[in-house]
Amino acid sequence: MRHLLDTRTLSRDDALRILDVAEDMRDTQSREIRKLPTLRGKTIVNLFFEDSTRTRISFEAAAKRLSADVINFSAKGSSVSKGESLQDTAQTLQAMGADAVVIRHGASGAPHTLASSGWITAGVVNAGDGTHEHPTQALLDAFTIRKRRFGDDSRRRDLSGIRVTIVGDVLHSRVARSNVWLLRTLGAEVTLVAPPTLIPQDVTGWPVRIEYDLDAAIAAEPDAIMMLRIQLERMNAAYFPTEREYSRRWGLDAARLAALPDGSIVMHPGPMNRGLEISADAADSPRSTVLEQVANGVSVRMAALYLLLAGERALRQAQGPNAEEEEAP
Repeated sequence: MRHLLDTRTLSRDDALRILDVAEDMRDTQSREIRKLPTLRGKTIVNLFFEDSTRTRISFEAAAKRLSADVINFSAKGSSVSKGESLQDTAQTLQAMGADAVVIRHGASGAPHTLASSGWITAGVVNAGDGTHEHPTQALLDAFTIRKRRFGDDSRRRDLSGIRVTIVGDVLHSRVARSNVWLLRTLGAEVTLVAPPTLIPQDVTGWPVRIEYDLDAAIAAEPDAIMMLRIQLERMNAAYFPTEREYSRRWGLDAARLAALPDGSIVMHPGPMNRGLEISADAADSPRSTVLEQVANGVSVRMAALYLLLAGERALRQAQGPNAEEEEAP
């Protein structure tokens, strides 16, 4: 794997490979010593042009558990605030010998630009770009659904026949976009639920069903319901009358939680607006996978960095000292 930029172009086999490697990474995290020597000597830069606590810390934890050296770069207080361009920043990182760059940027397409520009030779991981995609979040969500459904028997399994309902601010959500493409690639049936004003105009080309009534979507008995954060900071217009009205019609409250079928799970990418898109009853219920998603995120990001920087070489080393000789022609 050279880069991880989106889920739309991710094949089923590549997606399953990342999820299966994440299973192995997850197993290592239950040991007394959780650190692996796999990426010793590698340098990973977290290049964040937007604020993000969860994603940055998750990538940092993943890199450190693989023994990589980590450099955290924040646009605030850096030369970017003085007008330095993405190209200049990238070339500085290249000169420092970065092996991989994890980038979050407010402009859609920035990670693709970085990966294809020729400015750096490092692998690029998209940690969220504008309202475009957030691939590792979708991968950890799929990992969580698969783990809840199949338990220890989840390796090599896809999500065929599983019904996933995504509710909320789809218009501004990169998480929703990445999930739509990945979940469909893995065989899941996806339904989007939102006010008409928060549904993207180009959604007719998405492999999803659109629903405007949350109660009707719950009556269809989804296996997983994913509540999206209302991104008030991205809204430059009135997309719904009031927060109270939104919560009443599209929020997951105690009554709607009780109406979900047995075995269905409640997901949220975080951070949550409690009392707006999700109630405390739903967020803290046994059905909730919010904390599992955070834990699984480290394993999935370990897998992504492993495949980006170690790949087949590390896999052969893990198989044993004679693995390379056995594979030689």
